[in-house]
Amino acid sequence: METSERGRASELFEELGGIVSDGFPAIHSPVHRTGAGTAYLKVPGVVMLAKPRTNVAGLGGFLEGFDPSSGFPAYVDDPTKLPDSSQLCKTSGQLCYMSFGYRRTTNENAAAYFERLTSAGHGSVLEHASFSFLLYGISRSVTHELVRHRAGVGISQVSQRYVSGAVLRFVERPEYQNDPELHAVFEERADRAAAEYEAMADRLLERQEKGAAFLDAEYRTDARKKVQQTARSLLPNETEAPMVFTGNVRALRHVIEMRADEHAESEIRNLAVRLFLCLVTADPILFGDYQLQALSDGTHKVTTKYRKA
Repeated sequence: METSERGRASELFEELGGIVSDGFPAIHSPVHRTGAGTAYLKVPGVVMLAKPRTNVAGLGGFLEGFDPSSGFPAYVDDPTKLPDSSQLCKTSGQLCYMSFGYRRTTNENAAAYFERLTSAGHGSVLEHASFSFLLYGISRSVTHELVRHRAGVGISQVSQRYVSGAVLRFVERPEYQNDPELHAVFEERADRAAAEYEAMADRLLERQEKGAAFLDAEYRTDARKKVQQTARSLLPNETEAPMVFTGNVRALRHVIEMRADEHAESEIRNLAVRLFLCLVTADPILFGDYQLQALSDGTHKVTTKYRKA
């Protein structure tokens, strides 16, 4: 990533409230409340929970087993330290050609190494490094789209069947936020949805206690589930649906390319841009071919000439 591009990404990361704690980037989302106290969020929250840790020194015993003239053992003493995710992918790629010797691409030239791979579409080595995120401040509308990215990802999403309505929150779409009338209507709708859910849950619980057959349940957990799985039918797509989202670098690049595109739906684009900012903060080499550009509406898009690596 060129210095100017890295600077733009860093500036936007900070502008959006991004922080780095112990090497883990995060962009949090503040909670807002209606006059009636219903909680809602306006933007996605993205928190990196896990990233690779690479044991390059562990290669020593393997590399020492070759002819000393190969120079292979020197590989573990490369003076340039890379992010663990880049190092893992670079080592994986160099194993394919046993390029550990004197003529190898050193870590100093890792960016050029990955550019050659991505420009040629050889993205399989990117599958070795994975990142995990907490995603919140995202609506059911967004998660219905995000869960379509199945290859190379793992998803654990909140269950409206088991989780109490007491922790219900909603998400305001970008289009409503700067329009006073649409914003007011959204707040009214969120209050109404929360109230209707609570009222329905109370009615169902009352019927359950009277022995309604369609809500029959033997255990307390099952009883709660029966009520909530029925009452959740009232909840709109604006209901928050947090998840833990894990993806390997190849899969995450695909998410960014598809969802941070200017033609992507606005809410999911806001999420994808934040994902990119956290990823490029953690590893500016693996995501160094991306360009961040401002759009006319004040939002951003992310592009690369090396799509579908």
